[in-house]
Amino acid sequence: MTTGKQVFSTITSAGQLELSIADVEIPTPGPDDVVVRIEAAPINPSDMGPLFGPATIAEANLQDAKLIAPVPENRLGMVASRLDQTLPVGNECAGTVISTGESDSAKALDGKLVSIMPGASFAQYACVPAATCLLHNDKTTPQRAASSFVNPLTALCFLETMRMENHTGLLHTAAASNLGQMLVRLCAAENVPLVNIVRSEEQAATLRALDAKHICNSADADFIDKLTETLIETGITLGFDAIGGGKMASDILTAMERAASRNASGLNTYGSSEHKQVYLYGSLDFSPTTLNRAYGMTWSIGGWLMPIQLARIGRERTAELRQRVSDEINSIFASDYTAELSLNEMITPDAIARYLPKRTGEKYLVTPQKDL
Repeated sequence: MTTGKQVFSTITSAGQLELSIADVEIPTPGPDDVVVRIEAAPINPSDMGPLFGPATIAEANLQDAKLIAPVPENRLGMVASRLDQTLPVGNECAGTVISTGESDSAKALDGKLVSIMPGASFAQYACVPAATCLLHNDKTTPQRAASSFVNPLTALCFLETMRMENHTGLLHTAAASNLGQMLVRLCAAENVPLVNIVRSEEQAATLRALDAKHICNSADADFIDKLTETLIETGITLGFDAIGGGKMASDILTAMERAASRNASGLNTYGSSEHKQVYLYGSLDFSPTTLNRAYGMTWSIGGWLMPIQLARIGRERTAELRQRVSDEINSIFASDYTAELSLNEMITPDAIARYLPKRTGEKYLVTPQKDL
């Protein structure tokens, strides 16, 4: 074969999203490159923006094998830098190396299962530098190897951040997610205190099945009180919030302040002196972040991204984390999937209606070779 299929996303200046599948030439690898036959690619929350932008997906339909959806005029400014450009999509994937360049490092990967982050993973083939490939063990499947970067490295970088900033544990919201379950296993292995915030009893049960020790349900009427008691027990002053909008970050800081002030006496105008930090790393809720400042003055809220943290820790430490993911992809960092979709299926309105809501505990896998 000389060509392969690939998904592209275009948002026009006229206010229309187009998702299409095109035939593209399979590239010839350079001396240090490899060509990977992509066999599995997860749909991560971070893929949604590049795929759909601010389009109104509820009004999407298929026209001549393209998904078409309107983009409100008042939202076009949000994606001004990409208007009228046809862009590849998909962060990470896994597959078999089918051709290589002439360098020894490239040839060493011939026929091997690797994970890659080509920025165009919703495709049948990709050409990448051999040095960027994560090599997997013989017993690992492409399905397991597909999710080797985004969630595993995020979980590991949470702990790297915790240690760099001198915290002793951490708190995580949307904790029954694929990433959250991974984090439960990782923190148990590392003996790191972890507080898990969920929003339903069903999600709490999912984490109890993993032997999670500290679970707080935000749907409970006494959520803040329970969270405060848990933070008193654990001493945690660092949180990672996947929700972003609303008052969750503020509620976490409130509970942290109450926990830090439990033994205080007298008047303290500025609250406890113990620093409390919440990082927003996701946007499950796109509404404004509301801060009800009832937690003194020693606190911070900031944005957090895994690639930026990897840059902070440097190449050597990053290589160590990547190797750990490969070694433990079938245990601590294992991912399971709700369903598998072909490239053609993933751009249908019915499939998008299933994976776009990013429901906790659901994760979808694209298997590009099924379109052959």
